[in-house]
Amino acid sequence: MKIAISGKGGVGKTTLSASLSKLFANEGSKVIAIDADPDANLAAALGVKDADKIVPLVDLKELIKERTGSTSDEFGKFFKLNPTVNDLPEKCSISHDGMRLMTLGTIKRGGSGCACPEGVMLKALLNHLILQRDEVVIVDMEAGIEHLGRASIRAVTALIVVVEPGKRSIQTAFQVKKLAADLGIKTIFAVGNKVMNDVHREFLKKELKDIPLLGTISYNEKLIDSDLQGKAAYSDNEQLLSEVSVIITKLKELIK
Repeated sequence: MKIAISGKGGVGKTTLSASLSKLFANEGSKVIAIDADPDANLAAALGVKDADKIVPLVDLKELIKERTGSTSDEFGKFFKLNPTVNDLPEKCSISHDGMRLMTLGTIKRGGSGCACPEGVMLKALLNHLILQRDEVVIVDMEAGIEHLGRASIRAVTALIVVVEPGKRSIQTAFQVKKLAADLGIKTIFAVGNKVMNDVHREFLKKELKDIPLLGTISYNEKLIDSDLQGKAAYSDNEQLLSEVSVIITKLKELIK
C-alpha cells in the first residue's frame, strides 16, 4: 500500500493519515508515515513528544549538499538530479508507536515542485519509498501533489482526497482529481470528515459524483481533547479507529 492523502487545508488529512498509519501498524505491517504538508502536523497527530523539535529534511542543508552537490542558497550551481536516498528512510526518520515518521518540510523558494536541490531530493526520496520499498507508505500532502514525481505518481496505490460537507471542499476534490488524471493516477477516492448526520453523508455521496467515497469520519470532540493534551489523534478514540478501519476495508476491496 502506497497511499497519498490530499485535500484543502483543515479538512482532516493529518487525522486520517495518522489513523491509517496506526491501523496498518496494528496489522503488523511496516509503516512509514511521511509528512509532506507545509503545516507539518503529522508528528503531533501521532503523539510524538517534542514534535516541534523535528528538523525537516529540506532544512538539512549539509545533507542536501552532500547528496546533490548544492543547495538552493548557491544560486546557479549545478547539482545532481539523481541523489542517493536509499539510506534516508532509516537515517532521517524517527520510530514511534510501531511505525517510522519522516518530515519533509517546505521548499521556500520556487514552489514545492521547484527544480532546485531540495525539490530533487524530495522527489528522489518519495520515488524510492513508493517504487522500491516494501513498507506501507502514507503521505500526508497539501492540496496539490507536486512533491510526487511522475514515476511515483503512477505507482501510488491510491490517492485519497479528504472532504468535509461543503461546496468548497468538494471543488478542491475535483481540482485534485483533474490534476491526478492529467498525471496518470486512476485510483482516486474520497473520505468524508466532520460528518454529523445522514444529511451530510447524502450530500457527500451526491456531490462527489464519480469519485468513490470510501467512508466517513464523524465530527469528534475527542480530537480536540487529544490535541489540547498533546496526545495522538487516535488516542482513546475507538470511534475514530473503527471508522477508519471501515475505510481501509473498503479501500482494499476496491483496489483488488
